[in-house]
Amino acid sequence: MTPTVTLADVVGRIQPLNPAAGVKAQAALDQKTKPRRSLGRLEDIAVWLAQVSGDPKPTIPKKVIVVAAADHGVAAAGVSAYPSDVTAQMVMNFVSGGAAINVLARQANADLVVVDVGVKTPVVASELLERRIRAGTANMLDEPAMSLDQALATIGNGVDLADDLLRKGYKCIGLGEMGIGNTTAASALVACLLKLPVADVTGRGTGLDDAGLRRKIDTIETAIARRQPQPDDPLDVLAKVGGLEIGFLAGVCLGAAANRQAVILDGFITGAAALIACQLVPSLREYLLASHVSVERGHRYVLAHLGLKPLLDFDLRLGEGTGAALAMPIVDAALHVLHDMATFGDAGVSDTGR
Repeated sequence: MTPTVTLADVVGRIQPLNPAAGVKAQAALDQKTKPRRSLGRLEDIAVWLAQVSGDPKPTIPKKVIVVAAADHGVAAAGVSAYPSDVTAQMVMNFVSGGAAINVLARQANADLVVVDVGVKTPVVASELLERRIRAGTANMLDEPAMSLDQALATIGNGVDLADDLLRKGYKCIGLGEMGIGNTTAASALVACLLKLPVADVTGRGTGLDDAGLRRKIDTIETAIARRQPQPDDPLDVLAKVGGLEIGFLAGVCLGAAANRQAVILDGFITGAAALIACQLVPSLREYLLASHVSVERGHRYVLAHLGLKPLLDFDLRLGEGTGAALAMPIVDAALHVLHDMATFGDAGVSDTGR
């Protein structure tokens, strides 16, 4: 599918947060019946949402979790404990409602949008959104994962989806993914963009043993040596060693920031997508909330580079947007405090000003 916007267009639409709305939100919180700032990060989230939306008293947002799915040619190198056929099988599980993300999205009162951006074997289901660029990436050991035009197209399609979601009233977007081999692509991206040793940012993915982890590291190192991605050019890195779903989610981040939609990241893969987006527009990080820190070792480097402090540390490594779903009720709780908690004046409670 050909995107309707250019990268330059969406980059030009991204504006800074609204600090005045945040100041007013914090002032309102300071009048609640509690010591100043005693609800800690819960207050920070309410202030952040005010800054994102530009509304000092934002309403509970309509929420959606976007799960982007694609296959990876590098899976043929044995970098995953699961065969690539599992990508399509899990996509069918998502649209049938049986996966962990389905359960957790329901609990979070969030809708779920599953997008095929490049599954090797197309899944036919009316509940599935199709934004295919190609049938999976090429094996980065043998050739670039995709062309530069394809990288730009998958980013553009992600921007288009953010625009579509805004028209449907969604103001909070959680990110999720599915793709056998995508921790390999994410590790390659992070190693290049952050200029770190591959072994430092590569984990066991779906459960590799020691030999499998060594093979995965060797594969990434060899691919980087052969493809020579340019660390200061995130589009070049994405095209040479990245993934279609990673580029697509980077586009969702860009579009959401342009639309003043809050973005809740999941784990390592969505962090890699956010890293690409933030390399293109550094101020975009202000629109991001990190739901958790993954077991995947590269995730901590991504969060540190982006200056994001995760809400949860639950030893999660599933992906699918599960961490984002778990964070959404916390976001709602922050806004309920802003809206529903009594002020000192309302309750007749003395305010010491502290």
